[in-house]
Amino acid sequence: METKGLEISTTLFIGLLLSGAKPGGNIMTISAIDFKARWLTFLEENFEYDITMILSGQRQNNVIDVNFLDLDIFDSSFAENLLHSPMEHLEAGSEALGELIRERGGVINSQLNIRVGELPKDSRVALREMGHIQINKLISTDVVITKVSEIKPRVIEAWFSCEACNNPILMKQDNETELVEPLSCSQSQGGCGATVGKRETRFSLIESKLKLINNQWIEIQELPENVPSGSQPGRGRVLVEGDLVNKHTPGERVTANMIPIIRSEYKRSKKTPMFDFVFRLVSSEYDSIPFNEIEISEEDKNKIFELSKRDDIFDIMMNSIAPSIISTGKMPYVKRSLALQLFGGVSRINADKTRMRGDIHILLMGDPGVAKSQLLEYMSKISPRGRFASGGGVSKAGLTAAVVRDAFNEGRFSLEAGIMPLSDRGLASIDEFDKISTEDKNVMHPAMEQQKIHISKGGLTATVPARCAVLAAANPESGKFDFMHDNAMSSMAYFKQTGLPAPLASRFDIIWLLRDEVHSHADESIALHILKNRTQAVSEHMIEDGLVMDPSDEEESLIFATSTDNKEYLTHNFLRKYIAYAKNNIFPELDKGAMDLIKNYYTDTRKKFKEFEKMIVNTEYGTGRKNKDEQAVPVTPRAIESVIRLTEAHARLHLRTTASKIDAKTAIAIHKHWMAEEDISERDLHNQVMLTSKSPSNRTRAMVRETIKNLHSEMGEVEISKIFEICEPKGIPIDVASEVISKMQTSGELFSPKPGYVQFVR
Repeated sequence: METKGLEISTTLFIGLLLSGAKPGGNIMTISAIDFKARWLTFLEENFEYDITMILSGQRQNNVIDVNFLDLDIFDSSFAENLLHSPMEHLEAGSEALGELIRERGGVINSQLNIRVGELPKDSRVALREMGHIQINKLISTDVVITKVSEIKPRVIEAWFSCEACNNPILMKQDNETELVEPLSCSQSQGGCGATVGKRETRFSLIESKLKLINNQWIEIQELPENVPSGSQPGRGRVLVEGDLVNKHTPGERVTANMIPIIRSEYKRSKKTPMFDFVFRLVSSEYDSIPFNEIEISEEDKNKIFELSKRDDIFDIMMNSIAPSIISTGKMPYVKRSLALQLFGGVSRINADKTRMRGDIHILLMGDPGVAKSQLLEYMSKISPRGRFASGGGVSKAGLTAAVVRDAFNEGRFSLEAGIMPLSDRGLASIDEFDKISTEDKNVMHPAMEQQKIHISKGGLTATVPARCAVLAAANPESGKFDFMHDNAMSSMAYFKQTGLPAPLASRFDIIWLLRDEVHSHADESIALHILKNRTQAVSEHMIEDGLVMDPSDEEESLIFATSTDNKEYLTHNFLRKYIAYAKNNIFPELDKGAMDLIKNYYTDTRKKFKEFEKMIVNTEYGTGRKNKDEQAVPVTPRAIESVIRLTEAHARLHLRTTASKIDAKTAIAIHKHWMAEEDISERDLHNQVMLTSKSPSNRTRAMVRETIKNLHSEMGEVEISKIFEICEPKGIPIDVASEVISKMQTSGELFSPKPGYVQFVR
């Protein structure tokens, strides 16, 4: 595993004497090994360069990174005992490093730290499985950081003065929760022997001689993908010290190497026999490769490449999005856009440090009961690093981040991550998006576009990464969309009914409006589909009792499965592997053909809109059109960026390193479709000016319908591409014909018996 470095801090605490056992069965005590002597030899043999750099003052922090494997090669018993008594080990290592520096004439002005990382796999323990066996041992665990406190200095060595004889007494401070004071003036340290108990003396803290170290608390949580179904993720408080301070931000995923220690719980200011875990961070390893938590074998890679070559891979991906939800009406187009969202475009950084996001944001507006929540929940499960939340049920941190007080019961301020930072490099599914807090509404604009969250509150100033795609669902304020609304052909009319601010709409690449409409044929298909799913599903009670196998477990080793409507789709496990591999390894570049196509789409549409603006007159239609069929849709630079992201996502889905005209055509078709389907313009998104988009004339509709009717009488099922072939020579563009077909499907006149085909409802 490639790492960005190991972060280890040792404040060098005196721990318990513990014994360690070799796997071979030879048991030895810690006293059998001279830790300091072994560290001296190890450091001289392996870290001469690092020591030289410290001596020359070219190291900002006096830190040496140690790979556990190197220690094991040097002395396996020595390395084994490090896992069992890490505090004594690390203290001896720092003392050895200090001795080497002083021998060579160096002056130690700051804390010396030895970092140990890349621990063996058998040292890994899940947070929720942490118990007394792990106390004072060195363990590692994969976690996500959820909170970070402010920095405070902490005493590690304190000098006290005896008021009876003024003798100074040194007290090491290993407990981060309380200041340990001397009980007597020790004669062995030149004192008078007076004690506090007999009120013979008192001890005063000598502040000028305090040895301090920066201290910070972080809160960690198990990775959601590692938590078994029905279990709560483990959480913990971690003490971060020294050079590790300010190295972690909420939302980061790290492998934390730490030492669990215990602190007594207090009840009514009295200690109880119950103890809390507190973790001292020894090191943290940052994985440079996202989604490495999904293991992909060579066999999996071969199958992924083989699958990517199939002509119907896009349809398979569409079918793999929530297979239990029937694809009628607009749903196939919605699922196609969701498939592209899973893969996303390529994030890029310019020479001037500006960043262009690659993640695709999608908003689903719709009536209750149109499967929005099911889509969101499924997407959060299928996406690597996906998270699901409801706008009305999030914590104080909300969707972005918040500064909270008393997060660690110390009256401090801490930074708490919301859903978006926790979904970094993944997908955030946000249901009830219309119910998000006012504070979140104000912060969502930069969070979605810049994919950073800037916090400046309570003395804390921080920038938290939120590089995630957003899939949101919104309901109307009244419970159901008012389809009799003025300008009801415009999506912005419906967007306004959600109560969300209009500028927020421009942050979404695609906005779908899902209506609960009555169509006899579609209603029958939906009813039959639900009944089939219900009857073919397995009883939850029987699964829990072990009487039958969980159907999801049966699919775990498979690549393909078949839905109730006999459509082939990828299993949950393999789809995650496919997505993870594509996002880790495929970074498409636009070729000239794709760039020209996107450029022409942009310029031609803008030109049409300019010509449309010039012919504004007052007419009976009241919209400034000479003819109600003469309309145009403007395209802004932001919309073009959306098309580019869709183009890259389509190429990535096919595992192509070059995005060609084929990918651009698909992206433009999807972009045109959702805008035409929703009758939305870019003016709606930015200026809230109500314009309707281009609508085919009655003559055009009649020509397309007649073409479908003729083909239907000949073949029954009509291939959509064949319709386009006949319509194009008649002067009907493909996007216009596609829009007519889509509206005929929505109205219930046509249905799709299989992908790429339509048929009249008899």
